Amino acid sequence: MQKPLEISFTNMDASPAVEAEIRKHVEKLEKLYDRLTHCRVSVELQHRQHRTGNVFEVHIDLGVPGDELAVSREPHRAKQRYAAPDIRTSIRDAFKAAERRLKDFKQRQRGEVKPHDATFQGQVSQLADDHGFILTHEGTQLYFHRNSVMDDSFAKLKLGDPVHFVEQIGDTGPLATKVWLGPDYHLD
Repeated sequence: MQKPLEISFTNMDASPAVEAEIRKHVEKLEKLYDRLTHCRVSVELQHRQHRTGNVFEVHIDLGVPGDELAVSREPHRAKQRYAAPDIRTSIRDAFKAAERRLKDFKQRQRGEVKPHDATFQGQVSQLADDHGFILTHEGTQLYFHRNSVMDDSFAKLKLGDPVHFVEQIGDTGPLATKVWLGPDYHLD
């Protein structure tokens, strides 16, 4: 990879064992596709639940030449498949999905699959002191709070920046509960 692997933990302490597990999965992805430019992995502890176990959400952003592949494994899917999902299960499922996305990308790159238009998640359309709005690919405005921006990068956002987001229905309507910088964003 051109850039070193980035691993971040939210609402939990970093764990050398979990980092080693993630590095093992990333090495497998690099063997599958040796032209990866970067990889960012975010692990977030969603809820601490005494009876059913902790719920983890895993995001993986893979940089490939000319594109970025984003994978999110949300906890509600894991809960349907497992009685008490743990962090290793969530990481394994996320990397399986990343592997499928990478294989699909390789097939498109070789011309084995008809290419489709790249999906456009959204772009920052308004910013204020502690919140902003995203213009979605559907043309709607989606509210987000500074605490929803991953990796504490709210201060780096500018109007027009491409972003990915997770949309949920809140008390007052749809909103972006997680926002992270899109593939065309470069730190200066």
